[in-house]
Amino acid sequence: MIFGIILVAVGALVTFANKIPFIGKLPGDIYISREKFSFYFPIMTCILVSVIVSLILWFISKR
Repeated sequence: MIFGIILVAVGALVTFANKIPFIGKLPGDIYISREKFSFYFPIMTCILVSVIVSLILWFISKR
């Protein structure tokens, strides 16, 4: 049941991520754009999401 709630939350985040102003535009996100090539790796966004999910799971496990 908890996994389902997490899955719904991640789905909502993916759906509305372009409306959240800081997602994908944090300092530390790597974006390289060249002619006929672009590379984007949101490393700081991944770290932030990981910390938030870890805190949520930690709070759930304490109950």
